[in-house]
Amino acid sequence: MDIIGQIALVTGANRGIGRQFVLELLERGASAVYATARRPETLEFDDSRVVPLRLDLNDHASVVAAAATAQDVTLLVNNAGISTGAALVTGDLADIRREMDTHFWGTLDVIREFAPVLGANGGGAIVNVLSALSWFVAPGAGSYAAAKAAEWNMTNGVRLELAGQGTLVQGVLLGAADTDISADYDGPKIDAREVPRRSLDGLVAGSIEVIVDDWTAMVKASLAGDPAAFYAQLAGLPGAS
Repeated sequence: MDIIGQIALVTGANRGIGRQFVLELLERGASAVYATARRPETLEFDDSRVVPLRLDLNDHASVVAAAATAQDVTLLVNNAGISTGAALVTGDLADIRREMDTHFWGTLDVIREFAPVLGANGGGAIVNVLSALSWFVAPGAGSYAAAKAAEWNMTNGVRLELAGQGTLVQGVLLGAADTDISADYDGPKIDAREVPRRSLDGLVAGSIEVIVDDWTAMVKASLAGDPAAFYAQLAGLPGAS
């Protein structure tokens, strides 16, 4: 996919990685970017190509309305997400459900509504911003990791189902980026701008999976081995418990 001339929609565009996706798309020559948020009045972009739009992953009516408005979209970036920090066994079940509703059901809802739009516009592409936590669990991230694991395999399933209409579906996996959602994390963080840069480079190359950082590459490589060795290593890292 050549980014020049594409018409994109980015969820969760008011901050963090979503905002950086909007800026990178503009830098690379996108014709227009629908920047979405639950409260579009929080969006701050000084570019006439940016179209603010309300979209709440947990409000089906807003997803339907966004798809009805943005009928010219050729690139969908599913970035919006939350992190409650809920533990699976002792955490608030409402928080755990909210994580799954957002990352799995909400993202799938957006894909289902926009798939016909992409198909009508020649196929286009979908980018799902995932996490290294799709493949492992760290202390304090049980519900987030479970939701991201579900979203990761949903991405694989959607890729197969939409291949016939020519839609490329890309999963983007990373460790921690320097954003609000990881503000309480004391470990190393990558620059949030690296995520859209590598993702869009991957679209140009036709890549269905983009590994953004070395940590995520290490996690993926460990999946072929004994998980006990990986978790022993994880337990030995500074700050682990």
